[in-house]
Amino acid sequence: MPHTTPPLSSGSHPLPPRSTVAVLGPGGIGGLLAALLSRAGHRVICLAAEGTARTLRRSGILVHSAQFGDFTAAVEADTVLREPVDLCLVTVKQTALAAALDRVPPPLLDGGYVLPLLNGVEHLDTLRKRFGAERVVPAVVRVESTRIAPGVVEHGSPFLEIDLALRHEPHVPLATLLASAGADTRVVPDENGVLWAKLAFLAPFALLTTRYALPIGDIRSARREELVALVEETTAVSRACSASTDATGVLARYDAFPPGSKSSMQRDAEAGRPLELDAIGGALLRAAERHGIPVPLAERLMAELAGR
Repeated sequence: MPHTTPPLSSGSHPLPPRSTVAVLGPGGIGGLLAALLSRAGHRVICLAAEGTARTLRRSGILVHSAQFGDFTAAVEADTVLREPVDLCLVTVKQTALAAALDRVPPPLLDGGYVLPLLNGVEHLDTLRKRFGAERVVPAVVRVESTRIAPGVVEHGSPFLEIDLALRHEPHVPLATLLASAGADTRVVPDENGVLWAKLAFLAPFALLTTRYALPIGDIRSARREELVALVEETTAVSRACSASTDATGVLARYDAFPPGSKSSMQRDAEAGRPLELDAIGGALLRAAERHGIPVPLAERLMAELAGR
């Protein structure tokens, strides 16, 4: 079992010095974190298309959240980063990553860090080649949060959890910074463990809710047998990739979800947006093949989703 620190929270840990944080992709997750960091006293620069940037400069970010309350936070916004920052959160969809990175000139991160909160496990190579391995901190986020309009975010889950893969705390205290915004933040030294524990949890949620166009409450009742089988497949692959996961624990998390919860992939399908099939399901199938682990249900669901 990899060592983890207890989760930090803003109520139990001193606030870090005021930091300057860029948020590349102020959508459901990026917008929520941008608003929370701004409310905690940090300077936040959101990077987005001109229309979205104009809305954010004018109106800030409005958050609806049972956990954090309803509030509006002022942020700065631009189409490209024009000055150095302490931290850049990368919160775009995997399908938009290549184009979005043009908004962040690498020299402006020479003294800061890149924190990707993307689905999947294969984006780190892209980011390390662009910004340098020493600047990129592997991390995952667990939350249900949706952008319902530019600058308007609906946080639906009763939690916001971030795991950082850090062996040594960098000079910018990332865990404390995120905790100051209200995220339950853990530090885990094992990069593969962090990324694959998330994917083992995310893949069944994303693939099943999207394939059947049902929220998690209906999946765990009407499609329970498939949910259990798919979780067993994904946790087997994740264990082969060094994550400490078990099917019972993953299923318990699903059972605690509000029944109306939808995956981000399902919401993308409903809105007609590109799906992160390759980043989530594709990465799972490639790892399963590398390790010789049969995943027949994942293969069937991927084929059915790819054919739609």
